Amino acid sequence: MTAPRDTPASRRTRANGDGTVYQRKDGRWEAAGYVLAPGNTRKRIRVYGTTRKEALAKLTEKIAASNLGLPVAAADNTVSAYLTYWLNGVAVHQVRENTHTRYAACVRLHLTPGLGAKKLARLTARDVRTFLDRLRVTCQCYTQGRDTDRRSCCAIGQCCNKRLSPLTVTYVHSVLKSALEHAVREDDLPRNVARNVKSPAPRPRRFKPFTASEARQFLHAASSDRLHALYELALRTGLRKGELLGLHWDDLDLNTGTAAIHRSLQHTRTGGLTVLQTKTRASERRIVLPTECIDSLKIHREQQEEARRAAGMDWSDNGLVFTTPTGSPLEPANLTRSFSRLLNRAGLRRIRFHDLRHSTATLLLEQGVDLVVIKELLGHAHIGVTAGVYAHVRLRLQRQAINALGNALDATDDDLGDPPAAAVVR
Repeated sequence: MTAPRDTPASRRTRANGDGTVYQRKDGRWEAAGYVLAPGNTRKRIRVYGTTRKEALAKLTEKIAASNLGLPVAAADNTVSAYLTYWLNGVAVHQVRENTHTRYAACVRLHLTPGLGAKKLARLTARDVRTFLDRLRVTCQCYTQGRDTDRRSCCAIGQCCNKRLSPLTVTYVHSVLKSALEHAVREDDLPRNVARNVKSPAPRPRRFKPFTASEARQFLHAASSDRLHALYELALRTGLRKGELLGLHWDDLDLNTGTAAIHRSLQHTRTGGLTVLQTKTRASERRIVLPTECIDSLKIHREQQEEARRAAGMDWSDNGLVFTTPTGSPLEPANLTRSFSRLLNRAGLRRIRFHDLRHSTATLLLEQGVDLVVIKELLGHAHIGVTAGVYAHVRLRLQRQAINALGNALDATDDDLGDPPAAAVVR
């Protein structure tokens, strides 16, 4: 009896519905199978890999998504169909809910009306560039049809020129690049044409942080506020609003004077107020608390205990440092309103709450604190972010340094005196 031969790897029998895997003449491995396509149809797709295992893994992933009811995107789909697949099958698992909501709004308001009808495989860099150029100059009331119902703006020949800001156009471009990049990774596209389009860098958002005098005035006005400790922390440490509202008592060590920042309170559309992990790894950090913050936090803890006893059974015990008078989490929007009222009482100009964070960094830079230290305190992912945001401060410091050097060079020898004999220039 003849012994059976081993079946080559490229011809192994696979179960129905698992697809086929074989090696091509060029040495690459190709896997093919049927998956769910838009319109509730079945489509045969092909994926490739340098090894049999890699090609099979790609096909298995697509078949698994198909079995979950997610239609696979293919190059002969429209851009609109692919963006829908990317939003609901990919981005939803990779970004936070609020970020996904912004992505969806960007796709619905701009990308689908502008590029949705085009075939994904035929999308060119020229199409993307033309779309972005048109987006910059087109009135949004007209594009979104808001003037037709109201019989205003372009509908009556009096355009309000409500155009998108350069920052928003850049954001639309970045969302499109992210979606097409995934199509490249899944072998649906050979290249990301959106990356070949260079859009002008938007001007950074202007902000007007507090001066040292205004900061002192603000802290004095906040000393009698129920949230005095929060405002003290915001200005002296530069914590973000969500990080302040998501701070728990067990994150603080008032004996050693440190705080662990690894949570953030966010308002999501489906979950309401939710405590989440910080957005990036760099945002997770341990900071040193100033003595003034330690003292105000101790007072705040005593006041919170009094409020707990007064509320009795109505108190919501969640371990948060900053809460409502009944222990519930503070709404970010309510904090913004409280902050605005405090500015009015103090007679200070209106700034955003986030500008307290900018004030911290600006004042630290003006005191000569190293940029690396400020980056670690603020939780920026890269020092380039810190340097870019506060470039205007660095220029002002450079001007002061140049003026100081000029004064030294213009002074007479009698004004300067003799230099020390052992002076060394490094």
